[in-house]
Amino acid sequence: MPTLLALDASTSACSCALWRDGHVISRYQDAPRQHTRLLMPMVDDVLAEAGATLSDLDALAYGRGPGSFTGLRIAAGTAQGLAFALDRPLLGISTLDALALAAHRRLHARYVVAALDARMDEIYAAAYRCHDGTLEPLMAEAVLTPERLRLPVASHDVDWVGIGSGWALRERMPAEVQAALGQILSEPQPAAEDMVRLAAQAWEAGERPAADEVVPVYLRNEVAWKRA
Repeated sequence: MPTLLALDASTSACSCALWRDGHVISRYQDAPRQHTRLLMPMVDDVLAEAGATLSDLDALAYGRGPGSFTGLRIAAGTAQGLAFALDRPLLGISTLDALALAAHRRLHARYVVAALDARMDEIYAAAYRCHDGTLEPLMAEAVLTPERLRLPVASHDVDWVGIGSGWALRERMPAEVQAALGQILSEPQPAAEDMVRLAAQAWEAGERPAADEVVPVYLRNEVAWKRA
């Protein structure tokens, strides 16, 4: 099994996780504007607990977005710097994927809508079918107003779980979306412990991106570019 390290600073939370021999060691702290100060000590902590060093890593991963522009750049820069120095692959993991996996692990949820508050009266959102720790995207990542959110599968057929800070805006979502949600977890933030599990899946699937191939995903920038 690979030894993988994941970093995330995509929201107000900062986290780090190590995957080794199928086990996860993680650190997490909700600490706005302290990501730069906290990330590397977290890396040192998880490596020390595992009795590992940076040279033991087979690859690194980071929360590629969507999320805070500043936070994404911090995590990308830190992870990319380590990957270059170690000559290791670097995997970019979706923050929405990480949220969906968290809902699946905690609640055994099969259908999940992950949503993050994108500010400017918008949300980042994506929908998934989950099974045995894997995610099948049902709705591509998008930035949209809460009023425009739609479920990709008829609500009477499935029991949806909503997760992420975007659900703080649920009162602005269509009535059929609100009615379809069996449970809502609006508090969880994306976390490296879920990202490192997704990174392990990507590694097993043969993904080995070079450090210079991985860039943060700014959905709002992409939409603006496409409109232009």
